[in-house]
Amino acid sequence: MDYKKWIRSRRMRENILKLFFWIPDKYMLQLQYRIKTGRKLDLKHPKRFTEKLQWYKLYCRMPLMRDCADKYEVRSYVRECGLEDILVPIIGIYNTPAEIDYNKLPEKFVLKDTLGGGGNAVILCRDRKQFDIQKSRKQMSYWIRESTSYKKGGREWVYGGRKHRILVEQYLESDPQKGGLIDYKFFCFNGTCAYVYVIADRIVGKKAGFGIFTRDYQKLSVVRCDEKPLEREVKKPKYYKQMLEIAERLAAPFPEARVDLYNVENKILFGEITFFDGSGYMNFEPDEFDYTMGEKFILPK
Repeated sequence: MDYKKWIRSRRMRENILKLFFWIPDKYMLQLQYRIKTGRKLDLKHPKRFTEKLQWYKLYCRMPLMRDCADKYEVRSYVRECGLEDILVPIIGIYNTPAEIDYNKLPEKFVLKDTLGGGGNAVILCRDRKQFDIQKSRKQMSYWIRESTSYKKGGREWVYGGRKHRILVEQYLESDPQKGGLIDYKFFCFNGTCAYVYVIADRIVGKKAGFGIFTRDYQKLSVVRCDEKPLEREVKKPKYYKQMLEIAERLAAPFPEARVDLYNVENKILFGEITFFDGSGYMNFEPDEFDYTMGEKFILPK
C-alpha cells in the first residue's frame, strides 16, 4: 500500500504516528512493516535485511550508537578513531535560529538539524545575499520544536530524549554536470563493508539517482523501489580503497552501520553514521536482494 499517495504531507504522517505512541514498540514495528512493505514481519527468525533492522531497533542498545546518531556528537567519535582530517569544517552549533547571526556567516553554508534525516533536515545557502532568512528560520523552528520521543516515528531509540540543535557547516562545492555532490554510503557488517549506495544528481528534499554497488565497486542490477535508479555513470572515485578502510574503521564496533562519505576534489570527507537505513521500510527489485543483504547481517545474541 502506497500510503504516501493518500497522505502526502510528511508532517501529517508524523503527527498521525504520534497518536499511536501507546502501542508497544514490537507491535508498532510489525504494523508499520506490514503497511510500508506489504509483508508480515518475522522477528523470531528474521532473514531479510529489512526484518533484521527491525530486530536491531528493538534489541541492540549500544550507548555508542546514540552518540553517533547526533550529527554534532559523532564528530568526537570520528576524532577518537584518528580521523579528524575527514570532518567537514563547522561554522557553529546553535540551540535556536535566533542565535544565528547571518551577517557573520560566509557567502555559502549549510544548515542541518543535528537529529534530522533526509532532505527535510538540510538547508543549502549558495548565495547569502539571495538567501531567504525568514523561510529558513521557519523551517529550523520546526526542527527544534519537533518531539525527540523515539515513539513518534520508526521507533528508532537512538534519537529518544535527545535535543535538536542547528549545525552550520562549510558548503561543499560540486559540479552539477558531473552529478553534484556524490554521496557514497558504505554498508558495513561487523566492521566489513559489503555494499555501497552511490547517490548522484541529488535535489535536496526530492529524488536523486540511486545505485547499488558491491564493495569492489561493481554496479548491481538491483534497485530500491522507493528511489529513482542511477542513470549516470559514476566512476570509482580516487582513493576509493582509503574510503573503504575509513568506513570499516568507523563501523568496527557495530553489528551493522551505514557510513556516509564524500570525495570532493580527491579529499575524503565524513557525512554521517546511521544504523537504520530507511528505517528498514523499503522494497528491493529483485526482492531476493533483501535476503542477500540479510545474510551479511549477523545479529548479536
